[in-house]
Amino acid sequence: MSPKAKTVYRCTNCGADHPKWAGRCDICGEWNSLVEEMAVPRASSTASGRRVQGQRSMAEGGSVAPTPRLRDIKSSAGRRLKTGIKEFDFVLGGGIVPGSMVLVGGEPGIGKSTLLLQVAGRLQELGHSTLYVSGEESALQVKLRAERLHGSAEDVALLNETLLETIIATAGSQRLDAIVIDSIQTVFTSDLEGAPGNVGQVRECAARLMRFAKETETTVFAVGHVTKGGGIAGPKTLEHIVDTVLYFEGEGMLEHRVLRATKNRFGSVDEIGVFRMTEEGLIAVENPSELFLGDRLHNSSGSAVTALLEGTRPVLIEIQGLAAKAGYGTPQRVSTGYDARRLALLLAVLDKRAGLSFSQLDVFLNVVGGVRMQEPAGDLAVASALASSVYDRPVANSAIFLGEVGLGGEIRPVSQTERRLGEAGKMGMTTAYMAERGIPKRGTRGIEIVGVRTINDLFRQLFNG
Repeated sequence: MSPKAKTVYRCTNCGADHPKWAGRCDICGEWNSLVEEMAVPRASSTASGRRVQGQRSMAEGGSVAPTPRLRDIKSSAGRRLKTGIKEFDFVLGGGIVPGSMVLVGGEPGIGKSTLLLQVAGRLQELGHSTLYVSGEESALQVKLRAERLHGSAEDVALLNETLLETIIATAGSQRLDAIVIDSIQTVFTSDLEGAPGNVGQVRECAARLMRFAKETETTVFAVGHVTKGGGIAGPKTLEHIVDTVLYFEGEGMLEHRVLRATKNRFGSVDEIGVFRMTEEGLIAVENPSELFLGDRLHNSSGSAVTALLEGTRPVLIEIQGLAAKAGYGTPQRVSTGYDARRLALLLAVLDKRAGLSFSQLDVFLNVVGGVRMQEPAGDLAVASALASSVYDRPVANSAIFLGEVGLGGEIRPVSQTERRLGEAGKMGMTTAYMAERGIPKRGTRGIEIVGVRTINDLFRQLFNG
């Protein structure tokens, strides 16, 4: 039996080492910042003689490593593994890179385990050996989920284990192409005394799994819990360790889910993949714009369409605005999927620059489909939807609005206009309202572009003054 590794308690704020746990760091005074970590001997820097002695000892104990030229290193870009789930492969940048580590986070019950079990099943069907490690659910629970997927994952090998050493030993004894760890917060190493899920355990287990992935060229998928704030639980360094971070988002009442890449060393970030949750598992939605615009009512006031850019993919989104007479003393301002402070700013601009007063009106704004609109390209659609509700006059269903609204009421251009207009043309849009300075030099076929300079110019175009 090998002796237990020596550990220390290290402050996550200043990095100071302590021989035992304490509630407060003696060096920086931070509370609840000490976590247990593996003890690593550090070279002394108090005197040049000690530095030389330390360098000699390190040179005697180590070995000379090869240093190849970068041009001689073979690229693995052409060796991506395809899962057959187009949206999943698209978010990863074209497929799975062998030897990478992917972290998937999301709310409880959102479908993380279902998605990764489907991925494991597809890989197994394509001849890529896969191991599913479940630390939260029993073998029967995983089997029941696999049966709901119509048996596509029944050939995947299953391991019910939470001890990291056993997981790595089992995976190392087989020739695997992918491992799914469900979840990283349940895995622990016997070298640390902390409970599974604490900062030290999560960081050490993730680092060892990352080394195992690089040494064996086995792709590791890890499920991560999220905190109340929406971030992945555990140390922030967890997201720095892995190669790719995916967030699985969606509302529990809605059937569609959005898979978003926030970090990707092998592709572009902020890509999204859209899935629809069914009894048979997750089904990829290849045309998200059609999903978000499918239930739009014709000739209804308070509705406008814009094109958001999610990574490299433009998606058409419907914005719904409702302005109604306030029933109480203080009017309400309710927004779903849109920043409430940005809404207050736009209401002030409409009041000051366009003469639309909302002081006696309740304002409700909804981004349809549970999408969160973060870029300012949808400001023009928000303003149009609110004005349409105030005037109670609908805008054309075939119109799209692209532009940022400034405090002076001016309309500013947005980036990558051609791609947004191209997606609008595919969805049957015929008119685009946007800033004059942002009109592309090359016209888009089938779409009439109307350039506007201010909010007043837009409203005159839409509502005839």
